[in-house]
Amino acid sequence: MKTRPPAYWKRATRELAAADPVMGGLILRYRGLTMTSRGDAFQTLARSIIGQQISVKAAQSVWERFAAAVGGMEPKRVLKLSEEQLRACGLSGQKVKYLRDLSERFASGAIDIGRWHGMDDETLIGDLTQVKGIGRWTAEMFLMFHLMRPDVFPLGDLGLQRAMGLHYNKGRPLPERRIATLGKLWSPWRSVATWYLWRSLDPIPVEY
Repeated sequence: MKTRPPAYWKRATRELAAADPVMGGLILRYRGLTMTSRGDAFQTLARSIIGQQISVKAAQSVWERFAAAVGGMEPKRVLKLSEEQLRACGLSGQKVKYLRDLSERFASGAIDIGRWHGMDDETLIGDLTQVKGIGRWTAEMFLMFHLMRPDVFPLGDLGLQRAMGLHYNKGRPLPERRIATLGKLWSPWRSVATWYLWRSLDPIPVEY
């Protein structure tokens, strides 16, 4: 079940539109749409692992098959499925290992979600990346879509890079350093700006 949009969303869009006319145009185009959280830490991390290095559309397709096979997004249910059943959902062997490891950690209580809320972004990213299969990008998705942190800027995300080239460089790729510099315009609302840039690329909203 989805939670409400972030409490900061209206203020963020006002300030982003005032700071950057290009972003203001995107906000106007997608007026009424917002980022939402599913409210479940395990589901957000599992979806993020599935979404690694594939398109939003492909990730949604794999996720739907995975969710149907699990029959209820709980770690213990994932662990009941064999590797063959998980691979049949469209998962690579590596992602199967990552999802099983994540499920085992949640099922055993090895992951303590409560302590994450008090950590700053970089400390939490460092903690999350100790889990097998969770790199910086996956941790950033967790910060954005579960904890609703407002100023996450996933520089390594291919969708963000493509959208930045499209809207800020006439469709040509931009170097990461230039993307980082442009992103400073949007602080402290870079999560919101990133969501609008993703939204401009795909009719399926990015959600984890």
